[in-house]
Amino acid sequence: MQRAKVNQSINLKDYNDIWVIGEQREGKIHPVTIELIGEAKKLASEIGKKVIVVVAGYEIEEEVKKLLNYGVDKVLYIKSPLLKTFSTDGYAISISNLILERKPEIVLVGATSIGRDIGPRIAAKIGTGLVADCTKLDIDPTDGKILQTRPAFGGNLMATIICPINRPQMATVRPGVMQKAQHIDNPTGVVEEITPNLTEADIIAKVIEIVKSGKKRVNLIDAKIIVSGGRGVKGPEGFELIKALADALGGEVGSSRACVDAGWIDSMHQVGQTGTTVRPEIYFACGISGAIQHLAGMSESKYIVAINTDSTAPIFKVCDFGIVGDLKEVIPAMIEGIEKGKAFEI
Repeated sequence: MQRAKVNQSINLKDYNDIWVIGEQREGKIHPVTIELIGEAKKLASEIGKKVIVVVAGYEIEEEVKKLLNYGVDKVLYIKSPLLKTFSTDGYAISISNLILERKPEIVLVGATSIGRDIGPRIAAKIGTGLVADCTKLDIDPTDGKILQTRPAFGGNLMATIICPINRPQMATVRPGVMQKAQHIDNPTGVVEEITPNLTEADIIAKVIEIVKSGKKRVNLIDAKIIVSGGRGVKGPEGFELIKALADALGGEVGSSRACVDAGWIDSMHQVGQTGTTVRPEIYFACGISGAIQHLAGMSESKYIVAINTDSTAPIFKVCDFGIVGDLKEVIPAMIEGIEKGKAFEI
């Protein structure tokens, strides 16, 4: 593995502010951007820095302006017709050039498909490190460095990583992990439009056509109620019960990795370290043992309800309510109660 060259002449005092690389899809700001703003504001309050959001695109002025209502100090809008449709080259080049010019101290990127695409490329272009899939960010009280924590060794331990020499300090953060910034009225921040030094020749890989999947979108990140199934459902037919409970509650269907690997359900439903990180109001863990990899993706739920035949399953150590019993008996009884008007209130 090759290591990025360290710039020995770098002056850490030249770097300031916390940047959030905002993400927009088809002209709409992705929710992870609001989560990153919330985390950036928390970090900024500890080290006395400004929070700046960087958004690349074209003809999204109104959407960009909305970001000011989350209490940021400034939005840098990189505006170009070449950035209207996402391209790896266009976004990475434009954002990298701006980072080299303005020198932020910390850069946060969403660990989405787009963020995971451009994040490492930006880090390579500007010659710094990148900590991927962070679940926790803190400030070291001794010197103000950012402490970046992520799962390691298959989720069996948490590693805290620092970037002591190079700048900026970069991290990707998984969607659903951080608290969203609060919406405010009468914001004081400003939007600065920037025209990038970008040409058609810079964009090597071009988008020819966008084909959307015909599958129903599963929105686990914003769901208030999630009903997840694990090995205990004992097959794809077991997810019919899971879906029935989710439908009765107006929630989404989730799954452990084991069920996805077994082909019982699509990967878009996977919750956990290698799936989606969620924080619903209520999370039903049905037939899920409670492996640390799964807990990493749902432990921040407001309430966790566990249903399992094994009373010694680790899930019972973290749940708020536990039911020891057979899913085939427990879930139909729950659905019957809901249909009789005994629905859960959030």
